[in-house]
Amino acid sequence: MLETRDYRLSLERGRAALTRKDRPSVFSMCGREWELLPEVFAPIYTPATRIALEFLGLDEWVGVPRSGSMLEMGCGTGIIAVTSALAGCDRVVAADIHPAAALNASVNAARHGVLDRVRGVHSDLFDGIDENERFDTIFWHSNFVLAPADYRPRSLHEIAYVDPGYAAHRRFLAEATDRLTPGGSVLLHFSTRGDVAALLRIAGEAGRRLRVLKSAVRREGTQRVEHLLIEVTPAEVPVRRAAAVR
Repeated sequence: MLETRDYRLSLERGRAALTRKDRPSVFSMCGREWELLPEVFAPIYTPATRIALEFLGLDEWVGVPRSGSMLEMGCGTGIIAVTSALAGCDRVVAADIHPAAALNASVNAARHGVLDRVRGVHSDLFDGIDENERFDTIFWHSNFVLAPADYRPRSLHEIAYVDPGYAAHRRFLAEATDRLTPGGSVLLHFSTRGDVAALLRIAGEAGRRLRVLKSAVRREGTQRVEHLLIEVTPAEVPVRRAAAVR
């Protein structure tokens, strides 16, 4: 388990994904083709994006039509944001701390004809989002691997893989529920590559309750990794019975 959570291994995987000679400029996922810009997280080298699409019910061509607004935090290439718009969401914001990723999301929105409903935004979490804008769903496939608090990422690309001291997770848990419409949902995609105990502690300090909605186990190389879709709510809000976060 310690090897699974070793931030140095995650950084190595990230560097390899960025520099490998067969890194494509266009790739296929879930029946569609997507553009991949340089310096942007490549979702083809990890199962996490496919799992996120499955968690959200976006992995099939034909699904339950949906509507409303969505904010995808850490959008990368924008697959989830664009697919949400294709599924029927009428307003989608694709936000990322890396300006190349925000651009990549817009490029893919244009490619699939939903640029009128998907807005790519360069934003460090909520900093670049209008403080009065609210969303029915806020989703973050987080950089769940914990790095030491004093680690300084060498590039914005590294931030897609690790979160030093869980500073970003602290901010997200504290701020996300305030950006919802009435009845909206904050959804966090986490995994056992991260430190679940630390996440629970941070949530408690922020006055947030975590509830596992879905889980999926995958073999990633020699490691068994469990992915979790977690709902985040204010601690005082009653929630239905569900699995506890381990």
